[in-house]
Parts: sequence; structure tokens; C-alpha cells
Amino acid sequence: MSIFKAYDVRGVVPDELRADEVHRIGRAVARWLGGEAIAVGRDARTSSPELSDALLRGITDEGVAVADLGLCSTPMVYFAVEDLRLAGGVMITASHNPAQYNGLKICREHAIPVGGDSGLRDIEKLAGEAIGPPRRARGAIRSVDVRDGYARHVLLAGGRCPPLRIAIDCGNGMSSVGLERLLETLPLEVERLYFEPDGTFPNHEADPLKRENLDDLVAAVRRSGAQLGVAFDGDGDRAMFVDDAGEPVTADLMTGLLARAILRRNPGGRVLYDLRSSRATAEAIAEAGGVPEMCRVGHAFIKAQMRQSGAVFAGELSGHFYFRFGPQLVHDDGTAALVALLDLLAETGRPLSELVRPLRRYAASGEINRRVADVRGLLAALEAEHAGADISKLDGLLVRHPDWWFNLRASNTEPVVRLNLEAADEASMRARRDALLARIEAFAAG
Repeated sequence: MSIFKAYDVRGVVPDELRADEVHRIGRAVARWLGGEAIAVGRDARTSSPELSDALLRGITDEGVAVADLGLCSTPMVYFAVEDLRLAGGVMITASHNPAQYNGLKICREHAIPVGGDSGLRDIEKLAGEAIGPPRRARGAIRSVDVRDGYARHVLLAGGRCPPLRIAIDCGNGMSSVGLERLLETLPLEVERLYFEPDGTFPNHEADPLKRENLDDLVAAVRRSGAQLGVAFDGDGDRAMFVDDAGEPVTADLMTGLLARAILRRNPGGRVLYDLRSSRATAEAIAEAGGVPEMCRVGHAFIKAQMRQSGAVFAGELSGHFYFRFGPQLVHDDGTAALVALLDLLAETGRPLSELVRPLRRYAASGEINRRVADVRGLLAALEAEHAGADISKLDGLLVRHPDWWFNLRASNTEPVVRLNLEAADEASMRARRDALLARIEAFAAG
């Protein structure tokens, strides 16, 4: 299987991803971007220093300079690319994957993502070609500390912060690198969990989308009486929240809530939500005076649609929250999501549990995976069986009935289909879910 995925380069080190390959990819990235300098950051995985050295050699072999950010989060790379006016950036990380993985997230100028349909296949082709000796004039490497600038940058997502006690779980990932400078400026009492970057992830996986990885945060909120909890993923571009009662809040409902804070400063703005989101999300955006617009899954698609539509904010069920930081800079940032939520809590003076309660008006299945060999055949069969419904093929198959809906789409990262379903109440959801899963399994069985 290729290490070049839909959105990034990723694989097990060294079985699938080796330093010599990263060196070649570095040269290919430098040639493809074509600029004078590139930002490079890395996470704390044990393989990251070696891969970073290889990447820097590859880029500088092409005569391109490097702004070396050292240990940082992915959003800090995005910030550096724009702030330093660079041709692009590369983050060495495997995000929420286990410790044996590593990879590369690549962006162009203005932090525009480079994915399978937007340059990554070209880079893969270049990396496979004969590249020749290094340039006679190699690029320079300079160390750059962007922590202070980044802390000011994320405050663009919200200007106010109430004096609260909150719990934060960094999962031994990279969020703490930029977060510490921000916390120094805010009137918060913080219960810190796993702030130390450690690429072995000794406490739990740095994937807050999995409910078991929120257990320590939930316990900390309840133990300390915190008014809020937040958990970040391994490279800091995702966040999941826990309310003051210690109950996790799904990212689609958080999108509807955070839209209120963003729309206060951007009245009538367009807000994107991914098509797996609850109906309550679009309803909350409209209630806040915004224009809700559905989008497909995946950060490259969402950022492109934000640029095309002029949207001021977007949210994805996976915990990615996307902000418009300026005319040309759009990116996802877990820390900025925290800043936006603090702004909302300051504005309303109400606890998160109270704010989210009205949005818990439908029953959702959560994402369910099933292995299916003939995905196209399955989607065609289900489309025919639901011919009377409102049907969209924006991403997989979205079928909307008056009192329930489902989306079935092929994964971009695994050989499975992903089902999301929502109905008016728990009993209806369970019945619809079970019937649809039985249909999928019967189709898969032939």
C-alpha cells in the first residue's frame, strides 16, 4: 500500500516510511512548491528527529531554505507559512495514529493543503524519479520560534475569556507547545493532563474521537468541578469538548454552538458543516443568523469550499474546526476552537451544558464501519430502494427522509464504508440503524 494517502503521507516507520524516502520527498516538495523557503515542524514521536533531518536535507539539497520550527503543532506550521510569507510548509506527524506511525502533512502558500487531488500525486511522481546530485548552492536552515506569534494569532478566534476552571488533556501530543503561551494570558485555572510531549503516548492514544480516550478528561472535570474540558489530538488540529457535567459534546453540536460566537463578529456569514452532522447543526447556524451550507468530509475539501464560498467558519464531525483568520488564511485549529468557546461562554454567561441541551434534540447513531467489497454496488442498491427520499451524492450517498436520514460513504483511509444515521428519537434511530446494518451485511454476504 502506498504511503501517499488522500490527505498526507503516512506509514509505519521504518517498514513503510524510511528516512531515505523522506529525503526524496523533501527534494520533490521543494521542486514542486518552487519557492525560496519552506517551514518545517515536527511532533515528538521517536522517529521524528531522524525524519526531520532527512526532510531538511532533501529540501536544502534543492537550494531551498528552511524555517525550522522544531517541536510544534500542525496549526503552528500553518501560522508560520502565512506569518513568514513562505512558499509552503511540512509537518512531520502521524496525527492521532499509534506511536509506530509517522508521516508528512504538506501545504502551499497561505497554508493551502496539498492532497491527492491538489498536488500530492505530483509530488509522489517527482519523488520516484531520478533526482540527481544536490544543488551547488544549498538552502540555509534557520531556527524560528513562533510560539508568541501563534498565541496572538489564535486569539483572533475570540476576544473574551471568563475566569473559569477548566481541564485540558493534551494527550502527550503537540498542542501544549503553543497552548502554554496562550494560557499565560488568560484568567483560567487549569487542570493539566498529559502536557508533556511524548511520542510514545504513555497514557492513552492521542485520538479524542474515541470515547475511551476521554475517560481521564471526564474524570478530571468531575473531580475538580471544572466548567469545561477539552482534549486535543496528537498534532493539535482537532479538539473534542466535555461540558461542566462531564458529558462529551459531539463536534457537530459544537459546530452549531461555536457558530454563534463567530457570527457575532460576522453577521449573516456563511458557515459550513459536514454532511454527517445533526440536523440541529444547520438549525443552530440559521438561528444565529448565519447561512448554513453542507460540505463533504475532509480538510482539503472543506478549506477549498471555505475559500470559494467566503465562509467564515466550518466544523467537521471528526473534531476539526476551521477558521478564517484573514483574507487568504483558512485553517483548522483545536486551540482556536477553545478560544472561540471561551468567547461564547463569556458572551452568554451560561454553562456549556445549558447551551448544548437544546441541540440534543435528535438521536444519532455515531459513525459505524462495515467492510464491503462492492461499495458502488451497495450505494446504487440503496439509492434505488430510497428513490422517494431527498438524495445527495456530495460524498457517498446521503438519504434524507422527513423524520430520519443516513449517510453512507467509503473511507478515504480504510477499506470500509462509514454509516451515520439520525432519527427523531432513540427508539426510531435504533430501529432504522439496525435495519440498515442488516441490509448492508446481507449485501456484503452476497
